[in-house]
Amino acid sequence: MKNLLIVFALLLATGAVAQSAKKLNKSAAVITAADLKSKLSIIAGAEMEGRETATPGQKKAAAFIENYFKSLGLQPGMPDGSYQMQFTVYQDSLSAASVTVGGKILKAGVDYTFNPMVLAAGQWTGDTVVFAGFGLVDSLHNDYKDLPIKGNWVLIAEGKSEDADKPAGTVAYSFRDPASLYQKMMQARNNGAKGVFVISKELNAKNVAGLKGNMYMKKPGAAAMPVVNISYTTAASMIGAAVPSFAAIKSAAPGAYASSFALSAEISTNTLQSSNVIAVLPGTSKKDEYVFITGHYDHLGKRDSVIYYGADDDGSGTTSVLELAEAFTKAKKKGLSCARSIVFMTVSGEEKGLWGSEYYAAHPVFPLNRTSVDLNIDMVGRIDPDRKYGDSTNYVYTIGEDKLSSDLLPISDSINSKYMHMELDRKYNDPKDPNRFYYRSDHYNFAKNGVPVIFYFNGTHADYHRPTDTVDKINFNLMEKRVRLVFYTAYDMANRAAMLKRDIPLK
Repeated sequence: MKNLLIVFALLLATGAVAQSAKKLNKSAAVITAADLKSKLSIIAGAEMEGRETATPGQKKAAAFIENYFKSLGLQPGMPDGSYQMQFTVYQDSLSAASVTVGGKILKAGVDYTFNPMVLAAGQWTGDTVVFAGFGLVDSLHNDYKDLPIKGNWVLIAEGKSEDADKPAGTVAYSFRDPASLYQKMMQARNNGAKGVFVISKELNAKNVAGLKGNMYMKKPGAAAMPVVNISYTTAASMIGAAVPSFAAIKSAAPGAYASSFALSAEISTNTLQSSNVIAVLPGTSKKDEYVFITGHYDHLGKRDSVIYYGADDDGSGTTSVLELAEAFTKAKKKGLSCARSIVFMTVSGEEKGLWGSEYYAAHPVFPLNRTSVDLNIDMVGRIDPDRKYGDSTNYVYTIGEDKLSSDLLPISDSINSKYMHMELDRKYNDPKDPNRFYYRSDHYNFAKNGVPVIFYFNGTHADYHRPTDTVDKINFNLMEKRVRLVFYTAYDMANRAAMLKRDIPLK
């Protein structure tokens, strides 16, 4: 009789497990390619105008996300009962400017324009300019070597010499590329330059008054180094050389040149608001522990009349968060609850420098030491054209599982093996990888505070940060698989007996 009772109990337990697994699979099936396409068509639609941080388009997207969370019945993430965590950003505008070279007043938009990457206020004069070619510093070049940069204004050409003959706007450099203006500015500053003249292939013919600078989250402690874009004809007058075209700047000799100039600029600062959108699905027995699912909903916005849609980056991640929120809320209604609370957070300011997640990590609503994991989704809708191995229709790059918790990677593998059978490509975990993707999305602001993370990513492509990153290029069948993998992983993380170990030192 006793043996029969044991067998009966085992059968009941087995049946309960089978029922639970059935409910789990049905809940995952809520995530569909059609649903993802429907949501992404709104997030990356023209109405959102590219969702640039602190713009009307970003605020429209935030409102859409908030209303969707409300429609699901999720609880607001903020203590005051709101869904949006507001944070302040700043943007400078040029009120007035003038530039003279050799006593000649230059014409704004024709001879010069102030660079919006750095708008500095003040008055500057000089009688020497140091021409440093293309201002490149890398393993093969140091265009500043042996030049008297410190305390002087430096004159450099945009891009690099091998691209000098290419039409303006046809070559783009990532900000980590030594040929990018950002890196050139940093090198000029590091060498002690007082300011920078950048020789441009083409200037914007608009008047500089009213020019808006880049946004920033924190007011700089030190005065910004002024950067002024000038035409190649203006550059020729400064160094007394024949420069009949931009490409001809390659033949000009580096060195210090006598050139009198004077500049002045006045700026005004606008205070703007952006937000993270946060909603919570409360847990049961471990409701004071948390699993985060994140993605950034901002993108690059609108440039004149051109919209940077950001369908993959990161409309795909934002849509994934919404779809996962729907799957988990429906699962709970059908009796499949989670022990831990799940926090769904879409952040803004990622494209500006991970601002939204940085702000959250500095002002956490839910204790970081009780946050078991952050599953961050940033670009999961496309196929990496450079991935020439494996099954391109059944992979995802997973980044960060090996960094902070020895639990995480084997758990991730076991969940994938049990439910999805995808190729988990971890090549970007290599600390020598030059892309440094581990540091380049919002999970990093959790990781640097000790929270274990997984970053789900499809790799870059030709439409990355281009207006052509549009909904029609998304592979929704593959995206569906990736989002379901996150669902199964989040469910496991939310129901494990203990939070993930934090046993690998921060690096």
